[in-house]
Amino acid sequence: MARAYILEFPGATAEQYDQVVEKMDLGGHAPAGAVFHWSAITDDGLLVVDVWESAAEFEKFRAAKIVPITTEFGLGTPKVREYDVHRVLD
Repeated sequence: MARAYILEFPGATAEQYDQVVEKMDLGGHAPAGAVFHWSAITDDGLLVVDVWESAAEFEKFRAAKIVPITTEFGLGTPKVREYDVHRVLD
């Protein structure tokens, strides 16, 4: 079952996010297992919304890329909310 994730990185900047994405070396595409990804800068920092094919796919990518690279660029640990996806329309 697909899972949606909302990650909030308080105080994070667009520059930090761009550095993280560049370091992930995804060639401008969502990683394998991701359905879609978007991000925004808010008054509080960085907001990331992802939908993944499964929780296992997200956890694998989180451990391999998200945690080490966001830590490297000083984004800290995000607040994460997750939900079962009822439907995805494209």
